[in-house]
Amino acid sequence: MKTRKILSPLCLALALAYCMPSFAAERPANFAVTQQQMKALNIEVRALQRDAELVVLSLPAQVALPASGEQIVSSPVAGLAVQLYVQPNQMVKRGAPLLRVVSQELGPLQLQVLQAASRAGLARQTALRERALFDEGIIAQRRVQEAQAVLQDSEATLRQAKAALRLAGLSAQSIERIIASGKLEDGLTLTATQAGIVTNIEVKPGQRIDPATALLHLTQVDRLALDIQAPAAESAAWRVGGALQIEGRNSKARIVSISPVVAPGSQTVAIRAELDAGTSGLRPGEMVTVQLPLSANTAAWDVPLAALAHDGKQAYVFVRNKDGFEALPVTVVSSAGQRVRVSGMLKAGDYLAISGVVALKGSWLGEKGGS
Repeated sequence: MKTRKILSPLCLALALAYCMPSFAAERPANFAVTQQQMKALNIEVRALQRDAELVVLSLPAQVALPASGEQIVSSPVAGLAVQLYVQPNQMVKRGAPLLRVVSQELGPLQLQVLQAASRAGLARQTALRERALFDEGIIAQRRVQEAQAVLQDSEATLRQAKAALRLAGLSAQSIERIIASGKLEDGLTLTATQAGIVTNIEVKPGQRIDPATALLHLTQVDRLALDIQAPAAESAAWRVGGALQIEGRNSKARIVSISPVVAPGSQTVAIRAELDAGTSGLRPGEMVTVQLPLSANTAAWDVPLAALAHDGKQAYVFVRNKDGFEALPVTVVSSAGQRVRVSGMLKAGDYLAISGVVALKGSWLGEKGGS
């Protein structure tokens, strides 16, 4: 004689929760659950409140340099490195000398500027003399105009020669000194265009160098950025301008850009943030954790993750009423740890099931099965 196994109410509820198919579109929203059943199934409810604990998203991030935070120092002319003025990891100010380079290429350029300055001076004197003679009625106006044209041409040539020397690395003060004294420089001193730390030195005294070869690297450690890889499913919670907190550090950051493209392999979105002043010892390449407190939203609620039940792809919460519970569909806005933010037809004061949700789902499924 065959025997039948009779399942307890709890086992039946659990079995229904996991095994029954989904009929969300046809299932009644309300189903009866007594106080005794709630106690037997360990179902606990809690009232929804606006001052509930905020959801905080936490993600790993890597400290990086902004695009303008690193300077590569190179020589504009070929030459010989003769003296190094800095050491690795040394802090330098803007305009500080970094490296002395001697170059034969500077000679012809300086000669051109001296010749152009001499011709411009002579043309200036000629133009003044012609003007004076014209004012006395001795010469025709045409000679004044010709002298003025020669002066303009010679001054343009001088400006071009000065620009060539500036491109070669000489400062405006050095160029004016060469013109005034007639003494040529045998080399130039490369200086820092911004304050920072010398992070890399790729040249040694006595080394021959070519134009545009990277010689030193300067890094601005007071201006840092963060590279964050956020899951695409949670990227909607991140906004340009959103404030971030660095976990364990007295540092804050602000989101400056969010990539519109999802990485195919990792299904993440690249987010870039810039750290505010005061980096609290952060260094480029360091891994940190960033926290994003989700802003208050009158249409969304923070609930425990255990309060959610799923029927297919639709999420539900169970709200207590006078006869039992009502299954309300909700949309998951974001999640962080054991807290989620949902939106739906909820209101302050609703009593939400926060434990025993699997058993409630089983009862809900059973309600449909017995209808």
